[in-house]
Parts: sequence; C-alpha cells; structure tokens
Amino acid sequence: MRDETIGDFLDRLADRVPAPGGGATAALHAAQAAALLGMVARYSTGERYAEHRDVIDRIRESADELRGTALRLAADDASAFTAVTDAYRLPKESEAQRTARSQAIASALVGAAQPPARVIAAATTLITLAEELLPVGNPNVSSDVAAAVEAARAAATTARVNVEINLSGVRDDAARAELVAATDRVDELADRADRVTAAVRAGIAG
Repeated sequence: MRDETIGDFLDRLADRVPAPGGGATAALHAAQAAALLGMVARYSTGERYAEHRDVIDRIRESADELRGTALRLAADDASAFTAVTDAYRLPKESEAQRTARSQAIASALVGAAQPPARVIAAATTLITLAEELLPVGNPNVSSDVAAAVEAARAAATTARVNVEINLSGVRDDAARAELVAATDRVDELADRADRVTAAVRAGIAG
C-alpha cells in the first residue's frame, strides 16, 4: 500500500473486494494529518521561531513517526479484515467444525477491531500535536493545522465505526472493554478538533 499510486488505491477501494475499506481509509486520514503537521513544522524554522525550536522539532519528529505508523495501520487493517472473511469461509458441517469456525470468527473480529482502535489513539496524539503547534507555528500555514485536525477527526470518527461494527462478535470481556474505551474518546476528540479549527478561522478572519 505504501508504494501504490493514489489512483490504484482508489480503484481497489471502489472495487467489490473485502479490503481495503473504511478501516484503511481511516488510517490514511491519520497519515495525511501527520504529513500536514510535519509540513507546518518544517515551515516554522529560523530565527523567528527559535524560542520554540525544541517544541517544533519534537512535533515534527512525532508527526513523521505517526505518518509511518498510520500507513502500517492501513495495511494491518486490510490484512485483519481479510482474516475475518477467511474465518467466515471455514467449514461448518460438523459440530466440531462449527465450534472451531465460531472461535475463529470471534478471534478474527478482535483482530479486525485492533487497527482502527490504534488509529483512534494515533488521532488523539495528532490532535494534541496540532494544539501545541498552532500557537507557535508559522501563521502563514495555519490553515494546514486546521486541515490536519480535520483529517485527524475523520480518522477517529471513521475508525470508531470500524471498531463498533466488530463489537457484537467480540466475546472476550477485557478486549471488548478496551475497544469500547477507545471509541468513547472520539466525541471529545471531535470537540477538540472543532476548537482548533475555530481558532484558525478566527485568526484568518483577523
């Protein structure tokens, strides 16, 4: 996926195939958010920003790392969903086969919910980085900070749906509680993204 052209990826996304789907899209939203924050940080260098150099450098390094993480999560999501479809194809003629199939499906659904849950965690960090960067970064690219939080918001809200669709088949109580906790954070993340975008728009309006 990392080396695929955008056009080829969109063709696969539009095709009638199990993956990639919404989960991979959520991860790519996060990757775009990270890339935008990295770009803003790189435009926030020189004497004018020397006072905040350590903060900006840290944000740039974190954003670059998260960009790579998000790309891996996009690939992980596609693989995890393929495992779900494979589990549903297992034989179910005998009682033993039905039991094994049921267990395989439950396990695969937990696995399928993990990448989008990690996307929510990545989006959380990205929104925090945007909140830190906006007051100290280059105001000429402040709109890109807003674009970053909007992409992070899309990552989180899209990932939440992709976690929730798997929850009904998750039997492990601890795994289920962890996944629910991840989705419960998303409304707060959306509110934080709203505040960053509002601040950017207020600054633009001047």
